[in-house]
Amino acid sequence: MPQLPAPDYPEDVRQRLAADAKEVIDRYPDSRSALLPLLHLVQAEEGYVSRTGIRFCADQLGLTTAEVTAVATFYTMYRREPGGDYQVGVCTNTLCAVLGGDAIFDALKSHLGVENGQTTADGKVTLEHIECNAACDYAPVVMVNWEFFDNQTVESAKRLVDDLRAGRTVEPTRGAPLCTHRETSRLLAGFPDERPGAVEASGGAGPASLAGLRLARGEDGPARVGPPRSVPHGRDVREPGSEEGEG
Repeated sequence: MPQLPAPDYPEDVRQRLAADAKEVIDRYPDSRSALLPLLHLVQAEEGYVSRTGIRFCADQLGLTTAEVTAVATFYTMYRREPGGDYQVGVCTNTLCAVLGGDAIFDALKSHLGVENGQTTADGKVTLEHIECNAACDYAPVVMVNWEFFDNQTVESAKRLVDDLRAGRTVEPTRGAPLCTHRETSRLLAGFPDERPGAVEASGGAGPASLAGLRLARGEDGPARVGPPRSVPHGRDVREPGSEEGEG
C-alpha cells in the first residue's frame, strides 16, 4: 500500500493535470464518480498510480487518500509500481489455458527472464497473467496494452515481445493501432484518440464472435469458424441429420 503523505507534482505538471481533471470531473453529476478516470489520468502521467497521484486525486475530489487508495488497489488495471511501455498480458483462464495459454506464459517468462508482474531490464515489457477478456473464440489470446493478439502460439508470442522490445511496428489482430501504456491510460481516462484512423479501426466483434448470431438469423456463411476436429482412426462419423447418421 502506498505510504502517505506524498510530495506534490511540480507546479506546471499540477496545473496541467488539474485542467484535465476538471474536464473529467465536469462529466459527472457527483464528482466522486470521476475517480476511476482520474486514476487513469495520473497513471498516464507517471506510468503507474504513485503516492503523488493518489494525493492529487484525493485533493481534486475532496476524498481522503485512504478512500482513493482503496479503489486504486482494488482494480488490476492500475499499476502500483513503475512498469514497461507495453503491458503484455497472457490469458490463463480456462479455455485459453487448455489451448496453450499456460505454455505461452511459461515460455515468455523464460524468454524475457521475468516473473509475473515484473518488467524487462530495458523497461519495454511488463509481463502478467490475466483473467478472461471475453475473447474465448480466439483462444489463446495475448493482450498488449489491452489490444487483442488472437490465436497465439509460443513462437508467435515470442516474436511479438521481441518486436516490441526492438521498436518494430506491431499490429493488433483487431482493434485500434497499438500505443504505449501511458497513452492507453490517457485514452481510458476519457480523452479523445487523435491518431489518424484510430477510432475507425476500433470496430466491433470479430467474425468468430458473430458466427452464432449469423446462424441464428439464418444468414449465409460457413457453419464452422475453425478447423474440424480430427476423427479417430476407423470411426465412421457422418453429418448430423443425414439418412445414414439417423437411428
